Amino acid sequence: MPPVPVRLSISLLPVIAVLDYGIGNLRSAEKALQYLGADARLIDDPDRVATAAGVVLPGVGAFGRCAQALRASGLDTAARLAIDRGVPFLGICVGFQLLYEGSDEDPTESGLGILAGTVRRLPDGVKHPQMQWNVLDLRPGSGSGLLRGAPRPAWVYFVHSYAPELTGDTSSTCDYGGPVTASAERGPVWGTQFHPEKSGAVGLGILDNFVRAVDGTSGRATP
Repeated sequence: MPPVPVRLSISLLPVIAVLDYGIGNLRSAEKALQYLGADARLIDDPDRVATAAGVVLPGVGAFGRCAQALRASGLDTAARLAIDRGVPFLGICVGFQLLYEGSDEDPTESGLGILAGTVRRLPDGVKHPQMQWNVLDLRPGSGSGLLRGAPRPAWVYFVHSYAPELTGDTSSTCDYGGPVTASAERGPVWGTQFHPEKSGAVGLGILDNFVRAVDGTSGRATP
């Protein structure tokens, strides 16, 4: 009997590093990117991040605990170096908050300081946390690459009690006792306070914009 040929699957797609620093459900972001055809991988080795074409920093829970875990893993330095290299970078939820200088949730812990500003508690008079679907309001003139092609209205899913203060980097807000930062962008550094991986077709479209920024294609893998 002739030998059965073995087909080796070798990805030629650029690698997207999903930073694995031991916090929260990191696989949900990884799986959503893989669904779009991206070569997304959980990576806990800072040296491997250095060769990635894109980086995703997820996060859930408390700002201080996430900041401590990121620093202990050594992936904080890897994240900064990736941003210095100019690769597309996406922070999600607390991972987005970590891009800022600090948070009122834990003033003793500092963020990465990539984006100017502080993470603030949601306004008084509303339920904490915001745990619901809400509508994105694009800021005029933001020229958002992250939200390009998003429908109007765009409903996305939030779970949070804190959000970055409004700054010149804010690209969209939601209404929750007043305008609350929902996303921000500075060059190739993007961030969402909402969870795109839990936001249905709208969220997948947003993640696909990130994949396109990484590999310059439609974000779908070819056979």
